[in-house]
Amino acid sequence: MLVSTVINHRRHVGLQKLSALAGITHSSLGPNKMFKFIRDEASGESALACSCVRVLENLEPTCGVGRLVHETVRAHHEVYRTGAGSLLFLAGAWSRAALECLRRGVSVARVVSAMSGGMEACLDVCGECGVSTESLGAAPPGLRPSEKPVVPREAGGETLNAAGRRKVKLSRHFYDTVDVAPPPRPQRPDVARLAAGLSHGCVDAMNLVVEAVRIQSENDPRGVGRSAFDVANVATCALPGLPEDRACVLPGCVVLVSDDRASVARHLQGRRLKVVVITGDLSHAYRHLGFKRPSGARRVRDRPRSASAASEEEAWLQETETRLLELEVDLVVVSGLADEHAVRRCCRRRILVVDGAKAAVSKALASATGAVPVAYAAQLSRRCVGVGAEAAVWREGKAWTAVNISAGALVTAVLTSHVDAKLQALEDRFWACAYRLHHALDGKVLLPGAGVTEMLCVRRLEKEAELHDETASDPYRGLVLRLMADGFVDYVATVMVNAGTFSKAGARTALSQRLPACAGSPRAAAAALLSEDGEARVYDGLTVKREAWRSALDLVLLVLQTDAEVITGVDPEAGGAEGNLMLL
Repeated sequence: MLVSTVINHRRHVGLQKLSALAGITHSSLGPNKMFKFIRDEASGESALACSCVRVLENLEPTCGVGRLVHETVRAHHEVYRTGAGSLLFLAGAWSRAALECLRRGVSVARVVSAMSGGMEACLDVCGECGVSTESLGAAPPGLRPSEKPVVPREAGGETLNAAGRRKVKLSRHFYDTVDVAPPPRPQRPDVARLAAGLSHGCVDAMNLVVEAVRIQSENDPRGVGRSAFDVANVATCALPGLPEDRACVLPGCVVLVSDDRASVARHLQGRRLKVVVITGDLSHAYRHLGFKRPSGARRVRDRPRSASAASEEEAWLQETETRLLELEVDLVVVSGLADEHAVRRCCRRRILVVDGAKAAVSKALASATGAVPVAYAAQLSRRCVGVGAEAAVWREGKAWTAVNISAGALVTAVLTSHVDAKLQALEDRFWACAYRLHHALDGKVLLPGAGVTEMLCVRRLEKEAELHDETASDPYRGLVLRLMADGFVDYVATVMVNAGTFSKAGARTALSQRLPACAGSPRAAAAALLSEDGEARVYDGLTVKREAWRSALDLVLLVLQTDAEVITGVDPEAGGAEGNLMLL
């Protein structure tokens, strides 16, 4: 008890910092996200951001908790592209819950145990109220499955007639007829309807995603694109200076090029191009990550170079140019950066160089043309050259020229805005919508949206707390669960406030009035709640929400443990303190 007393009466600075950092998410939750200007006082430069991910990118973490938050959010965003705001908000809410528990004398071990159990209960709720994407499917055109004609066949003593009725042989001369329903045809989800429920207020961005799905489906001869969305074969291109309603989706890869490269693209229009793909930089100084030259090391040549020979860089440029000409290359796709001298030489030879290509672009081009990617230009050979790509100038602006390069199944969402600083936010919204749809189609399960799932979790946590109050096996567990539930209430209330229809107090009042409807089974309660207020079209992704919740709680418990170790100065030989720590 001595250790618990010390912990509860000392400052848990880490949890306080986590709660403070989570405050940046409040304006970025819900459908109406607010933009923030972030200004660097040292340089005077500013950035425009409307998501916690972009805000954190422009903030320099000055403490361990800040770095931990940044890495946690970044790792989640790289995989899911959505849900980072929910993650950080709940981490802040549950860090405040943990601080309140410690203030009331609850030991660290009991906080960890109760919150971990509460999370398991919430994940059970998600499993019980999940909605299959097939239930959102539209009826297939033509006959319904039960009306589909069946080809007659004979097997043993049974035959199936054209009406789908089984004849059971009773003797040599008599048959009895039994109605048999043919096996149901699996339904494909209605992508448009599914996308509408996952748009979360970003209707324009989701419309672009649906268009990308349509183009992929038309270009897929097997028709797989209707039931799956290949987000890996989607790219974006930001065009400044155009109104936002000019955004569109095009098959192929759209890239912005300089005037000299645009001239090469015009020359190559209408031709089947020979393509090479380089995964590194197109430069003399580039070395693969695993082959970086140690600092201070000098290269010893096998034979001395003559004094009249060109410089090493000039020799590399000449060698690269000669190799590309010998292979009759028309298009060089570079994942990294291209040396400007190399680009100029290629332009003079009517070779188009596209650098800074994303992995999806390089992979799609290589797959469509048969090109074999290499790390260095010196590795290029006949077998590395692909054939069949096409390039064409798509649109020209005052400061840019957009070139469209065909790339198999690749599609590009062209995003436009008069405000250059807003393009990043538009791109983030597009990717959030694209990944929400991708994860929904991949996982085939959705959760009720508009805060319904969170309120079902609140009801489950409160029910668990009531059970612990009655048994009195752990007098503190009910307190922890209630505070954890209040974090969910605060999250949903904040979303409602940001939607512009409630004050914070009004939102909490409305949620408390709705809570009795969450009683009973989560599935039945979800159906009842979704039928209210036109919310039947709002859904969340199961995988994204589950992982955001888990990461939020892991972050809180890790900071809680670290705080406890700092405060108590835990000695490995002291067994008394171990009961108050979570071992990871």
